[in-house]
Amino acid sequence: MNDPSTENINQPLTEEQVIENLRQTEDLSDQYYAAWWVGRMRSRHPETLPLLLAALQPLHCNPINNERRAVALNAIRALGILQERSAEKDLRSLLKKNDYSIREESARSLGMIKAKAAVPDLCALLSGDPDEAEQLQSGSSKLKEPYESVLEALGAIGVASCSVISMIKPFTKHSRPLIRASAGRALLLLTGNPTWAPPLIELLQHHDPLIRRGVLLDLGATGWMPALPAIQAAAIENSLKLVALRGLAEKSEDPSVLDAMDALL
Repeated sequence: MNDPSTENINQPLTEEQVIENLRQTEDLSDQYYAAWWVGRMRSRHPETLPLLLAALQPLHCNPINNERRAVALNAIRALGILQERSAEKDLRSLLKKNDYSIREESARSLGMIKAKAAVPDLCALLSGDPDEAEQLQSGSSKLKEPYESVLEALGAIGVASCSVISMIKPFTKHSRPLIRASAGRALLLLTGNPTWAPPLIELLQHHDPLIRRGVLLDLGATGWMPALPAIQAAAIENSLKLVALRGLAEKSEDPSVLDAMDALL
């Protein structure tokens, strides 16, 4: 399917039309776009939640239709964006699905919802010895589990128990830089201990721009104010710096963040 953000540009739809497209199940392209739209536009229509939950049902079929799976992935993302706490049970059940992307998006949405009851389920995805966490899936570049989204979710949810922290710490030594960054981000959020910040600052100098971008957003999400100069100086486009600075601004009342944002505009 095409990127929904580029679809229907010349044909703006009303919320009622989008809800109707989400309700029907014959034109899956329209339903796919509708599932994206209700999240993007923060729809609070009374039918939004039940229709998004209904869009998840095909994930329990075997085999799963690929187009219906794509609709369901957009529905999972929308539930997170809308912070629909009543979807928590459904999203937790999807963490057990034998589908990497479904687990990845479900973890991310549970983090956005701040679903504390999901913490044991998320920690279960981190369990195993360090060697297992490095193993690739057969015939794929993907790891066994979507560790980045799981670590970020645990940081966002904010349960700073000893057991959660002990599950996260080993990932600060993972071979993949973005997983190390996600673990540092989570630990900085959970503990407030600045000793987890220097590795993130160091990764802002990485030769790979994709890694620099990911780490920049991680730093912004932590709200750790001493990261401000490093974010400003990073060799990354200003549009992403603004996103990171907005993350700092959401967790701090320091006017220097707003000044930094103004300087980039």
